[in-house]
Amino acid sequence: MECTKELQYMDIREQICDVCHKMWQLGWVAANDGNVSVKLEDGTFLATPTGISKSFITPEKLVHIDAKGEIIDGPEGARSSSEIKMHLRCYQEREDVGAVVHAHPPTATGYAVANLDLDRYTMIETIVAVGSIPVTPYGTPSTYEVPNAIAPYLQEHDVLLLANHGALTVGADLITAYYRMETLELYAKISLTAHLLGGEKEISRDNIDRLIGMRESYGVTGKHPGFKRYRKEK
Repeated sequence: MECTKELQYMDIREQICDVCHKMWQLGWVAANDGNVSVKLEDGTFLATPTGISKSFITPEKLVHIDAKGEIIDGPEGARSSSEIKMHLRCYQEREDVGAVVHAHPPTATGYAVANLDLDRYTMIETIVAVGSIPVTPYGTPSTYEVPNAIAPYLQEHDVLLLANHGALTVGADLITAYYRMETLELYAKISLTAHLLGGEKEISRDNIDRLIGMRESYGVTGKHPGFKRYRKEK
């Protein structure tokens, strides 16, 4: 049993590294930017350490931490990311979250820097996968300001823009969280292009209802904000 668990954990380590390398190759992170974490069966976590480019991450460089962010195991001198407080808050707020990804995808981060949300239902795939995407209030990195800023939004959203900072996605597993970051960046690019072409056109509410209703048949997990913007009209 222990041997099987160790093999599973090695698979997770390799998956984290694969995601980190993809983020670097896509230009979502530079230098030591970004961080990734995964919740393990025993309630502890594997996470990327601070001070290492995601292009250089290897399985043995990851840190094993507890629910307080303290190192259980890792390379000598390794420290968890300064953003681990943000990750841990996601797990505390949402029992269904099994992985967290933080990156700076350029177009989506452009929206975050401009303090412009993506609270629009204009693209079929995005409506089904994540719904509207808010910008959370500004918080100083590595402090509790960021966890406190994102906490209220985690109850309805799996994808967040962090004001003047970047983006955060959560998922039941790492691949789901990573895919949501891909979806966010593509949607941001398409939204920007639509804006340059004269503006986005929202899908009708009836059709949005139908799309949201398809989430279950597609096996989509996580939270969805639904028609949060329209509830005031009722």
